[in-house]
Amino acid sequence: MAQTTVLVVDDERNMLATVESILKAEGYLPLLARSGNEALKQLAATTVHVIVSDARMPEMDGFKLLADVRQRYPQIPFIMITAYATPKLAVQAIKNGATNYLAKPFDPEELLHVIGNAVRGELLQEENLRLKRLLETGGPRYQLDDLLGSTPRLVEIRELIRVTAPTDATVLLLGESGTGKEMAASALHMHGRRADKPFVSINCAAVPENLLESELFGHEKGSFTGAVKQRIGRFEEADRGTLFLDEIGEMSGALQAKLLRVLEEKRFERVGGNEHVNVDVRVIAATNTDVAAALAEGRLRQDLYHRLNVVQVVFPPLRERREDIPLLAAHFLKQFNEAMGKRIAGFTEPAEALMQTYHWPGNVRELRNAIERAIIVETTDRIQPQSLPSALAERSVEAEETSQGRNLEEMLVNFERRQIERTLQRCLGRINDTADALGISRHALRYRMQKLGMDVDKLFGAEES
Repeated sequence: MAQTTVLVVDDERNMLATVESILKAEGYLPLLARSGNEALKQLAATTVHVIVSDARMPEMDGFKLLADVRQRYPQIPFIMITAYATPKLAVQAIKNGATNYLAKPFDPEELLHVIGNAVRGELLQEENLRLKRLLETGGPRYQLDDLLGSTPRLVEIRELIRVTAPTDATVLLLGESGTGKEMAASALHMHGRRADKPFVSINCAAVPENLLESELFGHEKGSFTGAVKQRIGRFEEADRGTLFLDEIGEMSGALQAKLLRVLEEKRFERVGGNEHVNVDVRVIAATNTDVAAALAEGRLRQDLYHRLNVVQVVFPPLRERREDIPLLAAHFLKQFNEAMGKRIAGFTEPAEALMQTYHWPGNVRELRNAIERAIIVETTDRIQPQSLPSALAERSVEAEETSQGRNLEEMLVNFERRQIERTLQRCLGRINDTADALGISRHALRYRMQKLGMDVDKLFGAEES
């Protein structure tokens, strides 16, 4: 865990030196400021976990500093210290938002005890917030292993996420809806150094344009009709954590410009406000739009795209990795069996063929929903074609006819031949690319094609010539 940073604010050099030595001896990282204005500069430049400030200082006293801190950094514990200790001052400090109050001279152990309590209180608050978000999202965050698939594309994606997660690099996730972009964003967070901090997500397409700015950056009381109190936005909620901006392509040009400034400066103003709010947030963005077209048409700003596109991850649609369908289907079957208390053993051959031939416009999300629906209505020990959603029904007759009068071995041979033919077409007849897409070696592909009676010499000879 990173060192706890304590900002000490006092206009007396001797006091600063004393508190600095006490904190260093206990393993804290002290930052020193001789005025309230200097303290605010320190807060804008680095992450601070606790503030210890003298109450009486020239220009900006401790109470004015406390008011500014509560406005800009409401989550940071603030401990007030003064040589003029009276019950009235103590009550005033606590009422104004101080976490605790100490009188000079104080015992070093007393100071360390108060700071320790403040740090534990902050951690508890963060944990409560994390658990609240966990309950709101209805389940645990996704890990890297949740990105299921054995095709080369999925293996590459998992490796790219694994090496990118520990950094703070901005990541742009591209791909059709339902391909796993939100799961990847969560995995990037959970495998990074911010895993114990907030993971906040917002679907930009689901929020009306006139409210999206307030959702992202918050607003001040009275800034617009209905703004009856101050509200913090998603950027502040995600401070020191990760913010996932889904469907970034739906954001207006003006809001894209503001987002770009926030990414560059790491600060912003709430709607209707003038005060800067400083944040330390890792941003992960996603879109299902055609990025090249969006850039050409001006719907996506070039400068924002390049700022977001530090690391790009492109998710293939499910129809381009049909080899993963059995693995995904088995996973969802197990998941929903456990959730519903059922014991469905698997899928019939016609149902498997139906899932393999369907084009899955909704990708993995649609497959998951199809399996859930099938488990609900299925009355036998295996999923039948008719238990799958009606969108797949048009393929059911074809799948059943394919299986009529054929034994299992014949069905498997025909299935394997169709898979190789489709992959060859997708790879424009390139044998090496086809072998990679199927997850086998070039020699293994040649052997299987020979066994299936496919024209191996023609294809391999063309490639070698």
